Amino acid sequence: MRISSPIYFLASLVLIVGLACALGGGETPSQPTPPPTSPPEQAPPTQPPAPPATAVPPTDTEVPSPPVSQFFTEEFDSPLTNDWTTFTVSGSAKANPDDVTVDVQNGKLVWNFDSEDVYYYLFYEANQYEDVQVAVSADNRGRNNNNISLICRYDPDTGWYEFNIANNGLYWIYYAEIASDGDISYNLVTNGGSNAIKQGKEINEYTATCKGTQLTLTINGDEVNSVSEKTYGLREGAVGLSVSSFNVLPILIEMDWFKISEP
Repeated sequence: MRISSPIYFLASLVLIVGLACALGGGETPSQPTPPPTSPPEQAPPTQPPAPPATAVPPTDTEVPSPPVSQFFTEEFDSPLTNDWTTFTVSGSAKANPDDVTVDVQNGKLVWNFDSEDVYYYLFYEANQYEDVQVAVSADNRGRNNNNISLICRYDPDTGWYEFNIANNGLYWIYYAEIASDGDISYNLVTNGGSNAIKQGKEINEYTATCKGTQLTLTINGDEVNSVSEKTYGLREGAVGLSVSSFNVLPILIEMDWFKISEP
């Protein structure tokens, strides 16, 4: 009988043990994860968050309102502002200013007199003027005995220049002087008559120009009188307009516009 050598036996034993381990219940090593074929998509970068708004502290100085325009046309589309002030003069004991209304109606300034001998004034005092031209469109809707007046260089302590046009064809230019007791005296500068005045229920356009010492009256485009006034020498002031009633009623005047411009 042949006996195997110890080296052969040892090699066989190692082989048997290795097979047993391979066939036994040992844990099978996991397969490596294959590399990705393309890199994973990245979310687009976002904008950094905006910083919180910082409140601007209020300043002590208020933003001034825009200045009032010096030259303009008032078309009476809305009630008169506080830049307009009223003033009345009574021509006799029959005068009752409470029976006179002056207000804006349907785009016109309407003067309605139910009293005799009232001289009703409106002064625009937002600006002071040296050389200025004022004009008005006046529609006579009542009786024919009334005056339309244009004012320049009004000073509430001194007086004003007044251009009076009567509906009957006459006109006057006055210096209206305010006395210390408040009474008004009318000092004649010049007067006359003009066929340019449309009488009766007609529309007239009147223009008064105060430039230097020269006072000029224009009626419906015709210059009817121009005079140099150096006696009273008013230099600047507010502008305005007026309607006067006398001994015939009712007096109804509708004004479509009032214009203040450079001469």
